[in-house]
Amino acid sequence: MLKVFSISVGILSRHSCCLALGIRRMSHNIAPNRLSGKVAVVTASSDGIGYAIAERLAQEGAKVVVSSRKAPNVERAVAQLKAKNLQVHGIKCHVGSAEDRKKLFAEAEKQFGGIDILVSNAAANPEMSTLFECSEAAWEKIFEINVKCSFLLTKEVVPFMRKRGGGSIVYVSSIAGFNPMQLLSAYSVSKTALFGLTKAAAIDGGSENIRVNCVAPGVIETKFSQPLIADSSSKEVAENQTLLRRIGQTHEISGVVAFLVSDDASYITGENIVAAGGMHSRL
Repeated sequence: MLKVFSISVGILSRHSCCLALGIRRMSHNIAPNRLSGKVAVVTASSDGIGYAIAERLAQEGAKVVVSSRKAPNVERAVAQLKAKNLQVHGIKCHVGSAEDRKKLFAEAEKQFGGIDILVSNAAANPEMSTLFECSEAAWEKIFEINVKCSFLLTKEVVPFMRKRGGGSIVYVSSIAGFNPMQLLSAYSVSKTALFGLTKAAAIDGGSENIRVNCVAPGVIETKFSQPLIADSSSKEVAENQTLLRRIGQTHEISGVVAFLVSDDASYITGENIVAAGGMHSRL
């Protein structure tokens, strides 16, 4: 009887292990050719969510232009991605620089023949403060990079997309756009503004087959979130605000973006997609 019980436990253990592995594989499932023939530009993509997005789009067949404010960071990211046999090219780009933005798109066309996808991920938050304590300089910087530059990038990429008969734009917002965080007050408001930009740009883009959508990540394990999750007690608070009771991972955002820019989302535009583990997300 004991032997039978041991065998049964062993079978169940192996079954549970296989099931767990299956779930893990499903969560990382990648469609290798879904974006074949597409060219993507991803801003602020040398690290964190931006890097994960660049990697995922390349894994699905896109040719990806990686960019960031600092050239060494771009070089490092490109080397890492090329080591995985992914088709990528890198260029330094501070989105607040008109010259850098022009070079970004010109380089994408030069290297890969055109542009089909723009992921606007760059963001700034120069100070942690409540709304009433936020300095005018910080407010202006946040809205310049997070909102104005997303608008300018959109205007500047549209002519390239017209040449291709359409395209897809994704803005990376934040759950803070729905639930303002007290010490990220101005940042939160800027992320709310991206929801409106998404709706407005989708109206203009609709007749030209240019889809515009937005993803709002929750608390994701990145350098940006370290002040929130480095301490075990504050991390527990953050986890308990989600229905899944955990912090998100960068690949869980990159998968959403890959879907939105693919033909699987060909009838989706003007939408704000929340990927925040079930955190409250209503204005």
